[in-house]
Amino acid sequence: MNLLLKSSSIKHPAPIKITGSKSETNRLLLLQALYPNLVLDNTSNSDDSEVMLKALQNFQLPTSNFQLVDVHHAGTAMRFLTAYFSIQEGKEVVLTGSSRMKERPIKILVEALNQLGADISYEENEGFPPIKIIGKKLIQNKVSLPANVSSQYISALLLIAPKLENGLELTLEGEITSVPYIKMTLTLLNEIGVKTSFVGNKISVKPQFTIHNSQFTIESDWSSASYWYSIVALSEIHFQVTLFSYKKNSLQGDSALANIYQDFGVETVFNEDNSITITKTKNHQLSIVNYQLNNCPDIAQTIAVTCFGLGIGCHLTGLHTLKIKETDRLEALKTELTKLGATISVTNESLTLEASNHINENIAIDTYQDHRMAMAFAPLALKISLTINQAEVVSKSYPDFWEDLKIIGIVGSEVH
Repeated sequence: MNLLLKSSSIKHPAPIKITGSKSETNRLLLLQALYPNLVLDNTSNSDDSEVMLKALQNFQLPTSNFQLVDVHHAGTAMRFLTAYFSIQEGKEVVLTGSSRMKERPIKILVEALNQLGADISYEENEGFPPIKIIGKKLIQNKVSLPANVSSQYISALLLIAPKLENGLELTLEGEITSVPYIKMTLTLLNEIGVKTSFVGNKISVKPQFTIHNSQFTIESDWSSASYWYSIVALSEIHFQVTLFSYKKNSLQGDSALANIYQDFGVETVFNEDNSITITKTKNHQLSIVNYQLNNCPDIAQTIAVTCFGLGIGCHLTGLHTLKIKETDRLEALKTELTKLGATISVTNESLTLEASNHINENIAIDTYQDHRMAMAFAPLALKISLTINQAEVVSKSYPDFWEDLKIIGIVGSEVH
């Protein structure tokens, strides 16, 4: 489905409800599978979380001891389920995914689990899915990982750690990236009663075989909120949007949005009912911005497009993990922004955009099966008419996105 986006008169919307954080939901779904008395509210309705939930539910059915599990494009599910299936004694699983998933590395996680005593092997290419997992009881409790790997590898190990016979002692070698996502995992473990410590480059998790009944209300997704920050930044002064179920002391690294978007004249107010109101209070006075996004790389696409729409230059660093996402997001951003008239360069871990007030109209943006490409570029409809190709990819994290845009007057019509 290709959508031609146009904005009519922009309206102040009623409060918008974004479902729970995909990151928190997928962690808690795995913990719920390990501790069935855990009750979850405001779970994400994203494709990734639906895939994760379905895989866990099907696995728990009294079927044969062998299963083929296909996670499609869901990278989080691939990493977390690799760890989960490795400790399911007596069960055998082949875990696979889309053609792009088969290009996304998993060797570091597999090697770490095998060091702990797991039995995981490759079905096709060394270091990549699909993988065959024979569930075992893991006795070993010490393992090391490079500190600059995807935090999902680290979190996958931490999430199963309390169910290991002797817990886990994890050493991270080098400079740690994506610290907020590691801390998110540890905080969620703490909140269900698991004892952890994170000192220097060493993380330890104590065994915890049962938990008391626990009920969780999951905070809404800050990554999804980023597109609303971009819309507000690109709007006229005094335009505002209210979003429900957000916390001031969020576990999500992408909550850095609230500070970053002040540079673009956007103020955030945290309300007593756990909503946030984001308002365009002034026009920016900047010609270029610099952000180190090690802790929140998923908002890089949104920020780059916001800057382009505002005519601001930007230099974004800490983006090395973006090359192994649904697509190589740095190259994809370079290609699509160049179509729109941008002057942009990328390295393996950075993006530099020159300031420009010119935007080419009637461009079709390719999304590369990447939900964030579709949603990051959509706010430019406030400035120009543009087409988003494969617009349905938003279902991966924010299925209601196009419907929610209609509320403020950004309307998409299908084109062929």
